[in-house]
This record gives sequence, structure tokens and C-alpha cells, in this order.
Amino acid sequence: MSAKAFDAIIIGAGQAGTPLAGRLTAAGMSVALIERKLVGGTCVNTGCIPTKTMVASAYAAHLARRAADYGVTLSGPVGVDYKAIKARKDKVSGASRTGLETWIAGMEKCTLYRGHARFVSANTVRVGDDLLTAPKIFLNTGGRASVPDLPGIDDVPYLTNSSMMDLDVLPSHLIVVGGSYISLEFAQMFRRFGSEVTVIEKAPRLTGREDEDVSAAIQSILENEGIAVHVGADDIAFARKGNGIAVTFSAGKPPAVGSHVLLALGRVPNTDDLGLDKAGVQVDQRGYVVVDDQLRTSVPGIWAMGDCNGKGAFTHTSYNDYEIVAANLLDNDPRRVSDRIEAYALYIDPPLGRCGMTEAAVKKSGRRALVGQRPMTRVGRAVEKGETQGFMRILADADTGEILGCSILGPGGDEAIHSVLDLMYAKAPISTLARAMHIHPNVSELLPTIAQELKPLT
Repeated sequence: MSAKAFDAIIIGAGQAGTPLAGRLTAAGMSVALIERKLVGGTCVNTGCIPTKTMVASAYAAHLARRAADYGVTLSGPVGVDYKAIKARKDKVSGASRTGLETWIAGMEKCTLYRGHARFVSANTVRVGDDLLTAPKIFLNTGGRASVPDLPGIDDVPYLTNSSMMDLDVLPSHLIVVGGSYISLEFAQMFRRFGSEVTVIEKAPRLTGREDEDVSAAIQSILENEGIAVHVGADDIAFARKGNGIAVTFSAGKPPAVGSHVLLALGRVPNTDDLGLDKAGVQVDQRGYVVVDDQLRTSVPGIWAMGDCNGKGAFTHTSYNDYEIVAANLLDNDPRRVSDRIEAYALYIDPPLGRCGMTEAAVKKSGRRALVGQRPMTRVGRAVEKGETQGFMRILADADTGEILGCSILGPGGDEAIHSVLDLMYAKAPISTLARAMHIHPNVSELLPTIAQELKPLT
């Protein structure tokens, strides 16, 4: 069989692959875009878009239950129609996917192949009965939920972040195993929908990459809504119990018995069934494709973008990977992964916005630093909204004034964080923030005030 020749092959129509196809075809290249499942990848189909659509529904239910706090009366108890919530989620997610498919269809010189791609050699890929070849190949194969070999796990039905999107009944009791970002968003969401929720985490605290006081505040927010949280859980095991599922943990503690179990124990890259060995592409011990600072793999002419390269597990890092690759290939702009500043959000309510270093990381670095902090109880906008849980903190270098990091756990924290993040990219000192005039009333307006009140970090 003769191979069909293209200028470029992109494996995976996710948040890096699809826009790269757009740039390459606009530059006159012929592109084969391969997708084995759903166009849009995790973000569009089982990640950001559908889950944040459901988070919005959960917030509406939560706010309705608090109506009396704002002097608003309702004629009866607040109800939740989970099938309607799912239908809304499916509509929003589906519209996004359809939009991408329409965009791809309109790209001149782009051919979309549906199927699983596997390397035959360093420049040849097979998709079903089709053999494709190109001098440039880009991996954007994403990741999936990790399912550890825990005792009894094969004997019980369980959900992952993906299969949760297909759930069409509201769990009476959802047990969430894992205490990080995905798990906590689902935990709060389903509690607000009306489920009983239990979170079981083996680590000593939730969201272990955050500062300890941030983790403690997050746990308090969840517990204030009636979510049972168990940290430091060991010997986690599963078994059927009647029509439910029993999760045992930590000798001496009673098991949690629920109607549904969600496993949220990390992610693994989709690299184990691509035939990377036949191309000579190097992967690390966890299966991530090894790349350099400009996302080139160990094989010339092959790049890896998004979750499969281990350089970030977010839609924004995947899209930034595309920008880096396109800049180097098409714009003579030597952008690098190391240019970017770590930034992300946890979408519980109130959300956590994070950028740069944590306080613990700054202390570990040994540098002299300054810190400023303010609870949301002293932020006018938060008080006015009746949402005063959380706090904000800024860290700066004591000698240079460089902004080192920021955490904003509170209303609008996922948006307000960009006030600091953009200054960090501009390499502006903390004094620039301190002298800024922000709009009142706003959560962000307290950032300059905090920047004026910095004290030595001890």
C-alpha cells in the first residue's frame, strides 16, 4: 500500500492540535488531523466546558437556597432537575464540539481522519486502512484518568471524570476517592445538587501542592456545606454492600457506603498504544513523551503538545504549547516552555486562583521575601456579595521587588489572579501594583493595598 503524503500529521484534535492545524493550513501546508474519539479533546467533552457548565448549575442551586440571606423569598423549597442539568451540559459541550468540527471542515488542505493512529516509522502513521506519511508529526493525544490497582476495585462499578459526564441519575451518596482539583470540584458540585458526599484522600491534607493554610481553608469551605472529608486515609479498599459500594480505609474507621464512587486519583498520558517505539520517540518512566524547551521530541520532525508531554495538565498549557510550536515553526519567534509562569485555578466556590510560587516554595528557596495577606472578611466586595470565605496572599522578593507568587481563594479569585499574573509577565516590581488604582468595589482593588502592606516572610 502506498502512503498518502502530507506536509504535516497531527495526532489528536484537542486544544493544541486543532489550532495548529489552522495555522499550518493557513500557511499553505497540507495537514492530516487524526482523532480517534471526539474532536475537542478532554476540555470540550469531559473536562473544562462540561464541568464548569455543571458548576454554574450547582452555584445557581446554592444561591437559591441562600435567597433568604439576601432578603429574597421563594414560594417553596429549591429543587434540582438533574436530567435538565445534564441536558444543559450536553448542549453547551456539544455546541463547542460542533463549532470545532465546522472550523476543521472549512480548513483548506486539512483532512480529518477518524481512528486510532499508530506509528509505523518515524515519519509514517497508520490509521485503520490508511497509511499516512509526513516530514512533520505532532502528538496531541492527551491523557486519561488513572485507575490504580486498589483492593476490590475490579469488583465494584466506579466512575471517572469522563464517565461522570454520562451519568444521568443523581447519586444519593457519592464517595469521591482523591482530594485534589478534579475531585473537589465534583464533590462540591454534587453536594449542591443534593447528594450526600464523602471525600477520602490518602495524603495528610487536600490539594497537597498548595500551602497548608490554603488546603485548610478549602477543607473548611467543603465541610461547611456538609461534605464529609477524610484525609490521611490508608489501606483504601472497595467491596459491594447490598445495592451500594463500601469503601474501607484507615483501620478502626467505619467504612463509607455510597451509591456511587468517583475515582479521581490523577491522570496518565495516552501514549501507551501509539507505537512510539517504532518511531524511536523517548518517553519517561510515567509514559510522558520527553520534550525539550520547544516541545521537540527525541526524534527530529516529531513534536509533543498538551497533556501527553508532562509539561502541564491544563487546557491553557496545552494551548500555549500550540503557540510555542507555531511561533518557532512559522513566526521565527523562539518561544519556550520555560518562559511561562505556572498558573491555574481550582473551581470550587469560592474559587482558588494561583500563579507563581507558593509560600512554602519561597521559604524553601532561601531567598529574602515579603508577604502580604488579607482575609475575604476584610474585602468590601466579598462582604457585599455575602461570600467571605477565603483570603488572598502576595509574595515578593525583598531585594529586587520581583513578584514571586499569589494565591486568591475567594469570590472571583480565578479572574482577579490575572492582575498579578500579567504584572509578573511584564516583569514589573511589586511597587507597580502598589501604585495602581483599581476600580471600587472589586475584589482586585485590595491587591494594591496588600502590596503596600508587605512584611518580611518568616
